[in-house]
Amino acid sequence: MTKNIDPNEIYPISGLDTLTYVKPTIKSKNIIVGDFTYFADIDFESHVTHHYDFYDDKLIIGKFCQIAKGVEFVMNGANHQMNCVSTYPFYIFEGWGEKMPELDKLETRGDTVVGNDVWIGQNATILPGVKIGDGAIIGMNSVVAKDVLPYSVVAGNPAKFISKRFDDELTNLMIKLKWWDKPIDKIKEMLAILHNDDIDIVKKELSQYL
Repeated sequence: MTKNIDPNEIYPISGLDTLTYVKPTIKSKNIIVGDFTYFADIDFESHVTHHYDFYDDKLIIGKFCQIAKGVEFVMNGANHQMNCVSTYPFYIFEGWGEKMPELDKLETRGDTVVGNDVWIGQNATILPGVKIGDGAIIGMNSVVAKDVLPYSVVAGNPAKFISKRFDDELTNLMIKLKWWDKPIDKIKEMLAILHNDDIDIVKKELSQYL
C-alpha cells in the first residue's frame, strides 16, 4: 500500500526518528516554514538561536528545502551595538540600570528568508538578515553572511559564490515554473523531469508545464 503524502507528519520516513518535516514541529510565531521542508535531525527550533520576541524578526523558509544536521540560523538578537564605544550589552543584565536601546539603534538586519528547494549542507551557519534564493546550494560548514542568488552554489567561511547550477535559460525556466507551488498530484507527474540529469530534455519538457 502506498503511504499517504502528508506535509503535517513529523516523521515522514517509517522507522526513522532522526529526520523530521519542520513545519509541524514549529511553535514560534516568528518561524514560518513551507510544506515538506525537512531537517536531518530533531528539535529544529533549538537550531534557531538568539531569536528574541522583542526584535520581532522572522525566519521564513520555503517548501521542499533540505536542511542537514547541525545547521544553525543565527537571528538578530546575536548582534551587539557597534556604533558605541563598547559593544557590551549592559542592558540585558540585572543591576546595571541601563534601559534597552530602541531597536533602530541595534542595527538589526531584518528577516532571514530561505527560498524553495534549497539544500543547506551539514553544519552551515546562516547569519541574520540573509536572503537565499530558490534552488540554491549551501556547502557544508559554510558561514553565509550575504545574500545568495537563486540556483547558485556557495561555500566557505565566509561563503562565496562557487558556480551557477544551470545556464540562464534553465534557471529562468525554473524560476518561472515554481514547481513547489503545484498540487501534489502534479508534482508526482513531474518527478521524471525534476530528477532527469539530461538538461536538454528537461528544457524541452518543461514547456508543457508553463
